[in-house]
Amino acid sequence: MSDEVQPGFVRLRLDLSYDGTDFSGWAKQAGGRRTVQGEVEDALRTVTRSRDTYELTVAGRTDAGVHARGQVAHVDLPEAVWREHHEKLLKRLAGRLPRDVRVWALRDAPSGFNARFAAIWRRYVYRVTDNPGGVDPLLRNHVLWHDWALDVDAMDAAAKTLVGEHDFAAYAKKREGATTIREILDFGVRRHADGIVEIEVRADAFCHNQVRSMVGALLFVGDGHRGVEWPRKVLDARVRDSAVHVVRPHGLTLEEVGYPADDQLAERQRQARNRRSLPSGAGCCG
Repeated sequence: MSDEVQPGFVRLRLDLSYDGTDFSGWAKQAGGRRTVQGEVEDALRTVTRSRDTYELTVAGRTDAGVHARGQVAHVDLPEAVWREHHEKLLKRLAGRLPRDVRVWALRDAPSGFNARFAAIWRRYVYRVTDNPGGVDPLLRNHVLWHDWALDVDAMDAAAKTLVGEHDFAAYAKKREGATTIREILDFGVRRHADGIVEIEVRADAFCHNQVRSMVGALLFVGDGHRGVEWPRKVLDARVRDSAVHVVRPHGLTLEEVGYPADDQLAERQRQARNRRSLPSGAGCCG
């Protein structure tokens, strides 16, 4: 599949973040639901005084309620529009966008760049606390409360058993024709001084609901309902286990997206498209 920028257009990379609380996810939807993509595209059209909507391509499509600190997208703008507006476009977007989404950088993308297909990994963090008193009210939209004490060492050991390339059908919401094979590069659990437990996972891509399902399994290990070996047994069974719960989305944040060196972007695209060409290929774990 070709991804050449059309003559007369320039490809731009956007680095952005958002609080997903009041969004119905990243992707535009029918029915007028509020989405991150919709807000950014509307703002871009308004500040460039364009009749056309220039569609964004994103690194990882987050689900409703999921946040992002290090999201990446690209958009192809007419060269004339970019020349006219590029010096003030970032500031104008800041004035037009709602307060729960920010574009931090907007610049020419290197040759071969595609926010989705050129990415080599996505890093997510899920935050949870087992504080008997609950969640700090100032963090309530970003941290899950688990009302059982958690053994972080057991959770970390269980997470390590899922590292590598596997079929994650047992932890994914199946989509017709889509592969559930993914490679987890790092998976770990740590507790910070404030008591918040961070479950951090980095992978080439994620299946729908994969991260929140794996977090649900790790919480069962942490509170003693299952042994350390249980999440791997679920994985190896390759079928959905009714005991694995998909935890709520508000504890999940897309922290960072990784890309190769500029001279390797085109090759990375080719590899990603060959291996995973269906629309859900780089979709989120929400």
